[in-house]
Amino acid sequence: MSTSELVTRAAEQVRTLMRDELALARAEMVAKGRRAGAGGGLFGGAAVLSLYGLGLLLALAVVLLDLVWPLWLAVLVVLVLVFAVAAVLALLGRRRLRAATPLVPQEAVSGVAADVDAVKTAVREGRSS
Repeated sequence: MSTSELVTRAAEQVRTLMRDELALARAEMVAKGRRAGAGGGLFGGAAVLSLYGLGLLLALAVVLLDLVWPLWLAVLVVLVLVFAVAAVLALLGRRRLRAATPLVPQEAVSGVAADVDAVKTAVREGRSS
């Protein structure tokens, strides 16, 4: 068998191996995606039930305060507390979002820029020698 035939066979085998590996990776990712989708659905259901539970907890707070105050005052106090907590969470969330921006991977961009500069320098040095 000649060298060119060996190289051709090796190239075909590498292509087949890569194709098979990609098919295996795709099948694995599809299976993981299905499991993740089911987990996400269950997590979403838990979040909805938690919101209902929070609503019931707030209703309980109104009922308990109604035992000592008029109903309108109990509702008003719980309402103000809920809005105060929401405002604090919104401010904290805004602060975190501002700290996370810009959403550009700056370290990766600077690393790629350094790589490009290194390649340009190497090409220039190669041409001059």
